[in-house]
Amino acid sequence: MEVIRAEEEWQRAGAYSVRIEGMNRQHHISLRDEFDEHDCDGTKYIVLLDDGYPVATCRFYETSETAVTLGRVVVLPEYRDHKLGSMVVTEAEKWIKELGYKEVDIDSRVEVVDFYSKLGYSHLDGSVCKSGSFDCVKMNKML
Repeated sequence: MEVIRAEEEWQRAGAYSVRIEGMNRQHHISLRDEFDEHDCDGTKYIVLLDDGYPVATCRFYETSETAVTLGRVVVLPEYRDHKLGSMVVTEAEKWIKELGYKEVDIDSRVEVVDFYSKLGYSHLDGSVCKSGSFDCVKMNKML
């Protein structure tokens, strides 16, 4: 598995293809809803490649001088249950630390809260909010 810190457009295309396959096609999320104002030059993406084929991704962007928001963690269906979600988040956290950030926030879908808890994320307040069509809770991790 190859890890790419996608900062150039051709690399970001890998992240976008995973998101289209994993969210747009599987969950019927419209392209307009999946791709938002945070998909821009300042946003950082991690892409995992299997023999050159993009199979997992996530993104993060700055929300303050010390914090980022991590999101759009997607693993293609046929690659799930191989710890690639953990790998992509861990790779993002390494990069986030290198960039000098101290805190990571995420809006976790309710059904995957345990996944983020195992990676050291904690509930901020426990309340459920809507993020697109998903019920989410706010989670946080200090690096």
